[in-house]
Amino acid sequence: MTELYGAEYNAVLFDLDGTLIDTAPDMVTVLQHLQQEHGIEPAPYNLARSYVSNGAIGLLTLGFPEVDIEFGDEFHQQYLERYAEMICQESRIFDGLDGLLDQLDDLDCPWGIVTNKPEQLTAPLLIALGLAERSSCIISGDTLSVRKPDPAPLLLGCDLIGVDAATSIYIGDAERDIEAGRRAGMATIAAGYGYITPDDDPREWDANVIATTTEELAQIVLKAVNLDA
Repeated sequence: MTELYGAEYNAVLFDLDGTLIDTAPDMVTVLQHLQQEHGIEPAPYNLARSYVSNGAIGLLTLGFPEVDIEFGDEFHQQYLERYAEMICQESRIFDGLDGLLDQLDDLDCPWGIVTNKPEQLTAPLLIALGLAERSSCIISGDTLSVRKPDPAPLLLGCDLIGVDAATSIYIGDAERDIEAGRRAGMATIAAGYGYITPDDDPREWDANVIATTTEELAQIVLKAVNLDA
């Protein structure tokens, strides 16, 4: 792990679930309801929470280990439909990060979102949280034909903002986020407070920095863009 400082960064891109927004309360609830309907003991919240960054497929694979879950199959579609109905009942910006966004806005430092979440779920979530109009770019999992860990979505985000990837920061809570950021030539921060499975270790992702709390993340980002933390 190397230091983030020593360069002047002028844009910040965030992953969504588990990095900027705590979507676990809604996403885990949908899984637990589906399990109950199929006569399965609901997965413990804290365990299921750690799988949220793996999306609906990751959650369903955890919740239905005897079922071969595939993208677009009946289980997957049912989950997405249920989740769309309660997209932002309990989801919130992580504590402390709303203040970080305010400070970035005040200093005209653009920030955006690059997520693997499909646009049909990303857009209503960001609208409900009042972030859609504030974000300088929103790249969803189906904006392009590829998604993270491919660097193309991050590079598109930088292009839309009008910044160089080399002077931008990407923040995420999964190894694919950090890989995408590195491949794009961006500085990377691992959100160690996010949705990380028990068998995963952010120290092995080769991020520039690991932020263990949202407060630490805010301090790191503000220092990196030459603001006062």
